[in-house]
Amino acid sequence: MRPAARCLCALIPHISTRTQLLVIQHPSERSHALNTARLLVEGVVNAHLLITEVISADSPWHALLADPQWQTELLFPGAGIPLVTASADSGRPRRLVLLDGTWRKARKLLYLNPVLQSLPRVALPDGLSSRYRLRKAPQPGALSTLEAGMEALQRIEPETDFTSLLRPFEALIDGQIQAMGQARYQANYLRLGQKPA
Repeated sequence: MRPAARCLCALIPHISTRTQLLVIQHPSERSHALNTARLLVEGVVNAHLLITEVISADSPWHALLADPQWQTELLFPGAGIPLVTASADSGRPRRLVLLDGTWRKARKLLYLNPVLQSLPRVALPDGLSSRYRLRKAPQPGALSTLEAGMEALQRIEPETDFTSLLRPFEALIDGQIQAMGQARYQANYLRLGQKPA
């Protein structure tokens, strides 16, 4: 879905996981040039991308999310939310749900979908820093969807190295910076004290 000269396919890994990943993407993010959710889903074999604003009651995903046979958790921060961790084998397969969109759109996805509100929530620890040099995060610790998914999977399945998911992400960012030119990047995105790319 990118120009051939900027193709990232060769950099995308195919990592197998025990944990199923479901990324629910707000429809307005679908054609965004820096769509990291697509890279995450392509890089994880057991991952799915659902593009919707409302998960209707007759949707197959509605039934899957409500299925008690699965240990399904929503990765979404908040006060008092426990950290995502590897869990003892409960005998149930595990599914992690991520919401992809701006913080405002992600909160809207949660608000519009009672099935998501009913899920146990988990969060990432404070203090993680994003490698996303092209977006100004609204709060410290805000990560791209790809970074959040990688960090969560690394904590759930610590025996697997998920860092190769970052290769196409870094190439995507480097390509965008190169296309805009260093002068524009430094004027609009470079934070004080940050080294140029």
